[in-house]
Amino acid sequence: MNLQSSTVLIENTGVPFEQLQAEQIRAYRAAYAQSGQAHPPRVSVARTVLPVTEDIDRVYFGERGRGEQAGSLGHLRSLAGRTHVGAPDAIAADLTRDEAVQEADTLMLTLPSQLGVDYSARILRTIADHIAPLSGGRRPRRGRR
Repeated sequence: MNLQSSTVLIENTGVPFEQLQAEQIRAYRAAYAQSGQAHPPRVSVARTVLPVTEDIDRVYFGERGRGEQAGSLGHLRSLAGRTHVGAPDAIAADLTRDEAVQEADTLMLTLPSQLGVDYSARILRTIADHIAPLSGGRRPRRGRR
């Protein structure tokens, strides 16, 4: 059994989202190990990553990402992770400093789907070519599906 840690946590204690999520990952791995499982679990986290490389990106997303967002789900206080928007090298540096991304085995990307397939494909190429190599990620082989 593996873990996909949510982009929303039902706690807002003043501790940054990335730290809370990293604590959650470490607690999950410790509990999993104590359960006697033969192999370590895989853990993934998701981040919204929107590189700004063209004028149209600035129109859609601006120049800077949004910080953590506090709110409520029902009667519970919640905290959502931030959106990474900006130059590819700045996003790569942010992801490198993100404690939960570093704890996880896999980084899942979330993109706005309403902008269409061609736009999303360009964003994904930018991430693969310019962000992943700078943030410790591996660039996928061409033609892989």
